[in-house]
Amino acid sequence: MENTPPPTVHHGRNVKRIREMLGIKQEFLASSLGLSQQAVSQLEQKEVLDQAALQKASKALGIAEGVIENFNDEAAINIVANTINNHDQASVVNYYPTFNPIDKIVELYNDKIALYERILAIEREKNELLQRLLDPKQ
Repeated sequence: MENTPPPTVHHGRNVKRIREMLGIKQEFLASSLGLSQQAVSQLEQKEVLDQAALQKASKALGIAEGVIENFNDEAAINIVANTINNHDQASVVNYYPTFNPIDKIVELYNDKIALYERILAIEREKNELLQRLLDPKQ
């Protein structure tokens, strides 16, 4: 048997992968860390991050520090691959809604009418106040 060395962990690459998985852009992470986008790019290229940088990055990403230190693509892919089965209903699209779309349209229409009537009432009140201010005889 051949002894293979444990895979090296690239902290910066892990920060980038986790950031991308969470759907966070570099600019947002930069503003959360108080850095420039270029500084975040450089951070993501570093193989080893110091403890302070790990703490800041994990707090900004909303994850534990150990996730950045121990993240492994192969393990994540293996977990996903082993939890998918062909009988999963997660991708089923319901083409038969449980509500009547026409009722929703009517409801939106009624909401707009109520809003318009409220705006109209406010405008009438405003006009009455202006009329009283302009006509001192009343």
